[in-house]
Amino acid sequence: MPAAAAPRPGQGGPARRSALPAALVLEDGRIFRGRAYGAVGRTFGEAVFSTGMTGYQETLTDPSYHRQVVVMTAPHIGNTGVNDEDPESARIWVAGFVVRDPARTPSNWRSRRTLDEELAAQGVVGIHGIDTRALTRHLRERGAMRVGVFSGQELPDETAMLAEVRGAAEMTGADLAAEVATKEPYTVPALGPDGRPLPAGAARFRVAAVDLGIKGMTPHRMAERGIEVHVLPATASAADVLAVEPDGVFFSNGPGDPATADGPVAVMREVLERRIPLFGICFGNQILGRALGFGTFKLKYGHRGINQPVQDRATGKVEVTAHNHGFAVDAPLDRVSETPYGRAEVSHVCLNDQVVEGLRLLDRPAFSVQYHPEAAAGPHDAAYLFDRFASLMEDQRA
Repeated sequence: MPAAAAPRPGQGGPARRSALPAALVLEDGRIFRGRAYGAVGRTFGEAVFSTGMTGYQETLTDPSYHRQVVVMTAPHIGNTGVNDEDPESARIWVAGFVVRDPARTPSNWRSRRTLDEELAAQGVVGIHGIDTRALTRHLRERGAMRVGVFSGQELPDETAMLAEVRGAAEMTGADLAAEVATKEPYTVPALGPDGRPLPAGAARFRVAAVDLGIKGMTPHRMAERGIEVHVLPATASAADVLAVEPDGVFFSNGPGDPATADGPVAVMREVLERRIPLFGICFGNQILGRALGFGTFKLKYGHRGINQPVQDRATGKVEVTAHNHGFAVDAPLDRVSETPYGRAEVSHVCLNDQVVEGLRLLDRPAFSVQYHPEAAAGPHDAAYLFDRFASLMEDQRA
């Protein structure tokens, strides 16, 4: 159950829950009235919106959404129910879930239960029946902000609900990676051409992956390329990383403010000093930015969805990509920068708003992207980046 949620016992079945009143209260005072969805109670977080028309199960289980209340812009959610194969982690991480029109009955041969049942079982407070288009427009104009979702037989008065929302923690300054990352190291074995795990010692490469909120599909994408992935906690030291004797080091996606991630930045700088091939995704891109001496900043409402256009500045190619980030790297787009580790450049840029979407070192084997090349769910335009990482390790070995 998300830490911010406090569902009440005795919620009853789906029909009874959906008849209960609910309210979504933004910190600027705007209120949307609807009906309960999922668990009944109250929850707090940062209100953000996702533009994906599919992949709600992957969104819910993405650790990067920790302490965020996700508004789905697609009007009809829950059509395919919930299965046991698609989660990106072992639990739902969103603090709350907001939909306009939930599916009454799922229709998919892989479905095991309804989305409403899964939210209730995991204690995730949600709301349905509100105008999510109006809410999304409000967040685009005013920016992501704190929010509370309240549901139950009797709701607090508006003044009391607003006071609770304004008393909740903000995302700026939040250090959250260690809260969602693995507590113990584990290994994802390399896979052979037949999709079966390779025996010990037969892997093409060995990678140390620092888990800052890693999604399950990410080590799988590397394993498909014959890479054995040793996943380490967010608190891993440089010594822990080097003990793996890695051919490469990977820094994952994750939640929170990158300005708080001093530990991972220090580890990355040690990796850069040793010229070990390095690849970062999302939060890992922001960590690389900080390691190189660039700043980071909070976006007004972030990028979240599976249809964001990004241009590779070296080739001019435009990729449709999956995103989930509320912070970005502040690096110059118009020139190559000098850093303590040699020259660096912005390799990718978002065509919607010119936000930095990738960094590349010119004198060392290191690069990162702000988006998600594992794309579950989403397009596969950027899957080649895992091959690029393998090529760096191949070149370094040669």
